[in-house]
Amino acid sequence: MGFVILAIFIIAFIIVITNISVVQQSRAYVIERLGAFHSVWGVGLHFKVPFIDRIARKVSLKEQVLDYPPQPVITKDNVTMQIDTVVYFQITDPKLYAYGVEQPMAAMETLTATTLRNIIGDLELDQTLTSRDVVNTKMRSILDEATDPWGIKVNRVELKNILPPQDIQNSMEKQMKAERDRRQAILQAEGQKKSAILIAEGEKESAILRADAEKQAAILKAEGEAEAIRKVQQALADSLEMLNKSAPNDQVIKLKSIEAMQKIADGQATKIIIPSEMQGLVGMAEGIVESVKK
Repeated sequence: MGFVILAIFIIAFIIVITNISVVQQSRAYVIERLGAFHSVWGVGLHFKVPFIDRIARKVSLKEQVLDYPPQPVITKDNVTMQIDTVVYFQITDPKLYAYGVEQPMAAMETLTATTLRNIIGDLELDQTLTSRDVVNTKMRSILDEATDPWGIKVNRVELKNILPPQDIQNSMEKQMKAERDRRQAILQAEGQKKSAILIAEGEKESAILRADAEKQAAILKAEGEAEAIRKVQQALADSLEMLNKSAPNDQVIKLKSIEAMQKIADGQATKIIIPSEMQGLVGMAEGIVESVKK
């Protein structure tokens, strides 16, 4: 009898232990009682009624990532591309996730593929390649609204790769190369233009400086010549003033006239006319000179 009681106690203990559950952080358990939804267990220690309650689904509340393989998509201008998509989502309602749709992950994959085809079908090739942000935003909005009855919140959608056909890729590469060559030619032309402008400006400034230097030299030369003439004229005026102050007689004046005639004779004149009153004085001066030489 004691052995039976002990066995019953051990079995009851095992049943109790096996029906105690600890829910970890960022997880939730969906509990059914007699086949119907009963409750959602959050973080902590919970006890399940034996043979009545059961854990229908264990749900992770962390943000999850679904990376779908590339799938063919046709654009508005009938170009078939391979696009692979990444979806970031989070389960916000474990009950709806458990009972909203059968196989939620497969349903999300199918919904993502159809949504992507619908959006890309309204865009041309160039728009598809340059409008990733627009496509991402539209897909996130549509998927989030569609998965809300499933207890899923779509946080982000990213187009990871967009692969056009090989012939289109070759054409795009040629176009990019032509564009780079065009930009390089433009840059070279602009560089040559700037270089020519700088050279012309340098020559202009050099010519201006040379002209200014020649102008200054001419001004200095003219000022020097004017100063020399002024000094000669001043000396002549001073000598005349001295003669006037010394009250010269007629003989001295005549000698000064002879000196002036001598200076005139040193010029380019070929004929010199001497007044009659000076001829005698000239003859007398020549006689004096001859006597001095003897």
